[in-house]
Amino acid sequence: MKLLKRIGFGLLALVLLLVAGSLLISSKLKVERSIEVAAPADAVFEQVNTLRNWEQWSPWHKIDPHMLLTYSGPDGGPGSSYNWFSKHPDVGDGEFKIINTEPYKKIDAEMQFGPSNKATTNYVFEETAKGTKITWAMESELGMNPVNKYFGLLFLDKYVGADFERGLNNMKQILEAKQAPQQDSHAGHGH
Repeated sequence: MKLLKRIGFGLLALVLLLVAGSLLISSKLKVERSIEVAAPADAVFEQVNTLRNWEQWSPWHKIDPHMLLTYSGPDGGPGSSYNWFSKHPDVGDGEFKIINTEPYKKIDAEMQFGPSNKATTNYVFEETAKGTKITWAMESELGMNPVNKYFGLLFLDKYVGADFERGLNNMKQILEAKQAPQQDSHAGHGH
């Protein structure tokens, strides 16, 4: 009986320690990835700003190419949005809506995953000597639930960050392929 009591008190102490430790973890989590693309800022900006382009490069569209998409509002810019519906567990259902844009510089948006998970996301476009650096960031409110905080701390950056990297690499391939014919058009003409 004493052994069971010790185990019980040990487990209770561990749970209390984990709950207390979760108070030191921020309730907001930010995931951010960047890539440099050999394309002008206006072309990179339009890949994100025109929501129908996402079907070409979004990592989630590649996971479930059969997801149902519905678009509303203008084709791009503030007020444009789309909803997605997927039976794939890594995609699920949600909504993406552009809130604000600063052409060729920044896009701010909101994402809703399922019924209750909301995040803000932004895309920053910086001209570089070789083209454009795009930074894709998402900030999510985890609340005070210790399980959500530990899950976010241990897994969210790893998994969502990997999705961001895939999406940015897909976008890079598309944009650089579009730029290649323009860059090569003067080759061999004595220019």
